[in-house]
Amino acid sequence: MSVTSEVEPVKAQVERATVTALYYYPVKSCAGIRLDEAEITETGIRHDRELMVVESGTNEFLTQRELPRMALIHPYIEGKNLRLTAPGMADLEIEMTFEGWAEPAKVWKDTVQALDQGVEAADWLSDFLKTPVRLVRMAPDYTRHVNPDYALQPGDHVGFADAYQFLLISEESLADLNRRLAEPLPMNRFRPNIVIAGSDLPFTEDYLRRFKLGSLVFQAVKPCARCAITTTNQATAAVSKEPLKTLATFRRGPKGVMFGQNLIHENTGRLRVGAPLEVLQLREPQKLKS
Repeated sequence: MSVTSEVEPVKAQVERATVTALYYYPVKSCAGIRLDEAEITETGIRHDRELMVVESGTNEFLTQRELPRMALIHPYIEGKNLRLTAPGMADLEIEMTFEGWAEPAKVWKDTVQALDQGVEAADWLSDFLKTPVRLVRMAPDYTRHVNPDYALQPGDHVGFADAYQFLLISEESLADLNRRLAEPLPMNRFRPNIVIAGSDLPFTEDYLRRFKLGSLVFQAVKPCARCAITTTNQATAAVSKEPLKTLATFRRGPKGVMFGQNLIHENTGRLRVGAPLEVLQLREPQKLKS
């Protein structure tokens, strides 16, 4: 889509934005880690959604949608070692498994090949989550491709993230939402990878099609339809109706409530907090119901 006269005037305003926060989530749907600088690999931020909790016996993926207490699990990866911490639990440290017999595991519509991470991790997680689960890592020789309807290149692939390598949200978008809420929410409710700020334009990310952050080139390929995980307090695991109830009043599109943009990147390298945003191509934001 070409840039129209309606969006061209916002280019200078959008380009005032810089990266203000970077996050990755070593275990899908568990707590995230904030970074000042991130290594960007082919699948996104290094170690993002590298591991996944699955239902014991079926190997179906599990998230905070089914198990809100996953928010309270803090994973840390250092080299080949994984450490898990959670309230009331002794810390667990294991050496991750990178080879061996791979088994099918299900994440959304994809069936992938995954390596089980052993009994210790399974027992620890099952104890805390109060249901039988296992922990798996993508088999090193398996590639999970991005939906071809949105991929930039046939080889675009991702780890255990829902579908894309990055989620981008601006601080101005959260501020706009918080003005409508009785109690403001922190950014971690939305589990972004990249946060930008400085444009003073709510939903800055909706105007972006192709752009640079530092030396890295990204394309916004799809607005992010938000699910019930946003209603889980990431500090307590308590579940409420917000923010989906309020978002539905002004951010509803044909495929659900939209907040944030899914990104695919064109190159790898390093991304730092403070990196400037350079617009390569703008778009007209999707029309949403209010």
